[in-house]
Amino acid sequence: METNLITITLLECSAQYGLSEADVREFVDLGLLRPAETPDAVHGEAEHLARLARLHHDLGMSKEAIDIIVAMRRRLVALQEALTQQTARAAQLERFLRGSGPVMEADF
Repeated sequence: METNLITITLLECSAQYGLSEADVREFVDLGLLRPAETPDAVHGEAEHLARLARLHHDLGMSKEAIDIIVAMRRRLVALQEALTQQTARAAQLERFLRGSGPVMEADF
C-alpha cells in the first residue's frame, strides 16, 4: 500500500481539512500527528489527516476518543499484516509437507 506523505502548514490544514490550528496542535500533543521541521507545519499521511478531520468534524468525537480509535486501527492493521504473513507461512509449510513424500505415523 502506497502512502502519500505530506508536509502541510497549519493554515493549509485549516483550509484543506477544516482543522483549526488549536485542533492540529492538540493532535500533535496526543501523538496523532508529527510536527515538521518547518515552523507551524505537520508531517504525515494525507489519508490520516483526512481521517482525523472526519472523526473530529463528521462524528463529533473528542480528541481523546480519536486517539483511542487511531490506536485500535493501527493495532488492527498490524494484526491483519501478521495474519497475512502467518497464512503465507502455513501455506508454505503445507506445500513443503505435501512435496516431501509420505508422512509416517508415529507409534506412541
